[in-house]
Amino acid sequence: MRQTFFPAGHFFSMPHNFIQQLQQKLRHPLPGRDAQLKMAHITRRLYVEAPKEARQAAVLATLFQKNEEWHVVFIERNANDRDHHGGQISFPGGKYEPGDGSLLFTALRETEEEIGISKSDVKILGGLTDLYIPVSNFQVHPFVGYLDYQPEYRLQLEEVSGVLEVPVAVFHRNDIRKTTDIRISRQLTLRNVPYFEVEGKILWGATAMMMAELVELLTVVPVD
Repeated sequence: MRQTFFPAGHFFSMPHNFIQQLQQKLRHPLPGRDAQLKMAHITRRLYVEAPKEARQAAVLATLFQKNEEWHVVFIERNANDRDHHGGQISFPGGKYEPGDGSLLFTALRETEEEIGISKSDVKILGGLTDLYIPVSNFQVHPFVGYLDYQPEYRLQLEEVSGVLEVPVAVFHRNDIRKTTDIRISRQLTLRNVPYFEVEGKILWGATAMMMAELVELLTVVPVD
């Protein structure tokens, strides 16, 4: 199981108890695969470890305060037959480019490109457990950061149709964890797929698995 650690100097001083405690949790051993699999379809248990030839990608879970509540930012991707993840709810992110230098930079660059949040404004807290996505052969590295202001968005309309700002507290509710059948192609429908229902939308697949790990960390962090 791969975990991402950062040198102490990379972290920022935190103005909120919530952020301080979450940062500490991210620097300790993570819940990992066990937490991810709680929101995974049963077939995902067959595809846990990434093969050596897997492509590399990174995403960013951005936290910020709004109306005295912590929120997390998701995007809704444009429906696209050429994109395995078209139309889905996800974290901003994308594939590693040779000029990036690091997967963290990939996550920050893609977030800025997709929704306009400046790379320099995001204060990085740490990384979650990487996750292999077999349908696209990507090994995805999730990072967690926060903003000290409410963001305004500039969407990359070719890829992103909208933004969801979801209160962290919502994910503590059992009634948003549901299952459904999801048709992923003309020939294949997945039965009994776990998902989070957020704002009437289905948050499933790799993003739900990554969020499940983050939620497990947040359950021991009081939201002030």
